[in-house]
Amino acid sequence: MIDPKHVLRLNLPLWQGGDRPDYYIGSRVLSAIAPDPQGPVETIAVPPPDGTGQRPVSAGIKSRETNLAILGEVHAAIGRHNPQAIVTLGGDCLVNLGPVTYLNNRYRDDLAVIWIDAHPDIMSAAQYANAHAHLLAVLMGEGDADFVATVPYRVKPENVLYVGLTETTPYETDFIARHGIARLSPEKLRDGGAPVTEWLKARGLKHAVVHFDLDVLDPALYDFLLFRDPSAPPDAFDGVARGRMTLPQIQRVLLSVSSVSEIVGLAITEYLPWSAIELSRELRKLPLLGNATASR
Repeated sequence: MIDPKHVLRLNLPLWQGGDRPDYYIGSRVLSAIAPDPQGPVETIAVPPPDGTGQRPVSAGIKSRETNLAILGEVHAAIGRHNPQAIVTLGGDCLVNLGPVTYLNNRYRDDLAVIWIDAHPDIMSAAQYANAHAHLLAVLMGEGDADFVATVPYRVKPENVLYVGLTETTPYETDFIARHGIARLSPEKLRDGGAPVTEWLKARGLKHAVVHFDLDVLDPALYDFLLFRDPSAPPDAFDGVARGRMTLPQIQRVLLSVSSVSEIVGLAITEYLPWSAIELSRELRKLPLLGNATASR
């Protein structure tokens, strides 16, 4: 049993991994509305968006050095507490690199990695410049050398289960097949989380870390997702896989996980409360809050 006083709450408003400034506000709102923590809290000081839209590309990755520097701060924050468990509130998906690295090193071969996401996050710089799409591959030891170097004990592909994964590209499909990663579509989970329980029992893993990317949810039902960006043109997300799950389904999955394994990590990522984001933009234009010359 995890002592709530030994659960680290990590607030990480990272947006550079996905190169989308709106994740910065989304993370801060998520941290504000989440239940109060009973254990220690660390809030990482992420450089906020500066409005220029200019982000350097190094080794094919946008904001590479900034992401690595923030990752160093995350490892230091976790190291100050050596927690039994971590709740991470982001931010884009890259927020979970440090927490999963720590937990996999702590629990070793007794840790299941439950990846609840519409996308597999196994690309490299050769396929995509935003590092949030590289995350799981890096955790398995593949990708940019400097990111991989931060993962001393690699996640084993056979300990990973995709939950809610929808369509994948040919590259992603081949990667998943070559590594033998298990996957459960939304349709296989329509009647509950029994397939997740069966997988965990077969693996015999007594601890689990859960990566919950909100884009696994159906954008027709929830308005806080990327696909509901009110400023995006109609074709902005053509060809991008969309989630097909509901929050009650996710809750059933997590209950299924906790019935077999102890959940020692939970990351919630890519929350985009569009009305709050719009209000935030407008507040920056006001005197004393934003531009000091706005009243002139």
